[in-house]
Formats: sequence, structure tokens, C-alpha cells
Amino acid sequence: MQTTFHLTSAQDVSTDILDAIKAAFKSKPISIIVEEDDSYFELSADMKAVLDERMQEDESTYLTAKESINQLNNKYGL
Repeated sequence: MQTTFHLTSAQDVSTDILDAIKAAFKSKPISIIVEEDDSYFELSADMKAVLDERMQEDESTYLTAKESINQLNNKYGL
């Protein structure tokens, strides 16, 4: 069994979380891994410039998101 707790800050760790872990796993052996959430990112100035350029393109040449993903899959095997 696996349980994941997502916290907005390390300061949110409380005894309630430890009690929940104890209740869920009883006396079974467990491993606790703590890692920084790196899924948050901010667009760089270069990324924003590329997006601004794309917004200025002729709409008649647009690809749908599905078409774009299909082309990327075919080219790069994503």
C-alpha cells in the first residue's frame, strides 16, 4: 500500500499526518521519503517570446493540439 501527502510547505507537517500514517500502516514496516516538489516552474523570457510569436501566426496554419502531439510522437517517439 502507498500513501502520498502533498503539502504546500514543510511547515504543514503535523502530528496529524504522523497519526494518519500510524493508523494506515499499523505495525507494518514503512519507508518515508521526503522530496521537494519541483513540478512548479515559471516561464523564462525566451519561452514567453516564443509563445508571443506563435500568437501572431496566421490562424489558418494552426495545428490542433492533437495534430501537434501526433507530429511530435512520429518525429521523436514521445
